[in-house]
Amino acid sequence: MNNHVLNISCYKFVPLPDAEALRKLLHERATAAALKGTILLAHEGINMFLAGPAAAVHGFVDALRTDPRFADLAPKESWSDTVPFRKMLVKVKREIIRMDHPAIQPASGRAPAVTPATLHRWLTQGHDDAGRPVVTLDTRNAFEVDEGTFDNAIDWRIDKFTEFPPALRVHKAELANKTVVSFCTGGIRCEKAAILMREEGLTHVYQLEGGILKYFEETDGAHYHGGCFVFDERRTLAADLSAGTLRNAPDDAIDK
Repeated sequence: MNNHVLNISCYKFVPLPDAEALRKLLHERATAAALKGTILLAHEGINMFLAGPAAAVHGFVDALRTDPRFADLAPKESWSDTVPFRKMLVKVKREIIRMDHPAIQPASGRAPAVTPATLHRWLTQGHDDAGRPVVTLDTRNAFEVDEGTFDNAIDWRIDKFTEFPPALRVHKAELANKTVVSFCTGGIRCEKAAILMREEGLTHVYQLEGGILKYFEETDGAHYHGGCFVFDERRTLAADLSAGTLRNAPDDAIDK
């Protein structure tokens, strides 16, 4: 395999009142660079998945960073032999990740985050630095969890992220007096989830910075079993960020 195609995923919660104008601009730039993937824009921010030659992808990101709102974008990278997207889509949505909980505004203040290295250390030693038991909470859909997750992760078997808030209220008492680290593929869902948990009164709550993909990138992948489902034609990534083997996801999962 040549692994000459660069794949990136990146998001940022930042107010974008000009989302429609940005949609046209970014679609023109991405198309001119022959990139493929999906960019979602909303008043709350940007969420994007792109693939193409490395120079073209880096050039697109560099141009995006000239907008001060995106100056600190830090895409997660992986490589593949072919482009895992069929077209280039740029859409304006109500939310870049739908939770149906408008009070959650990550751009106004994030929940605390832990780095992959810190979570790796906590899971290895069996507790956080204050001696509290640590639990990982998977905020992804059930079929994603079935492809792989952290050892002993809490899984509420949700089918879509809008089910997370009511599930939290049912199970909140189980998380009391524990250090809870929420996680997802790249960080976007667990960021909203961590904010909601804190608003619901849970004190020791963190999000995994960069999600599973950043954990794979910056650690040896220990304490995680299976692959990580991704919403492109690779379907799953192994801990070394190579394309893995799909086990349980539905055939139409890319479109969900």
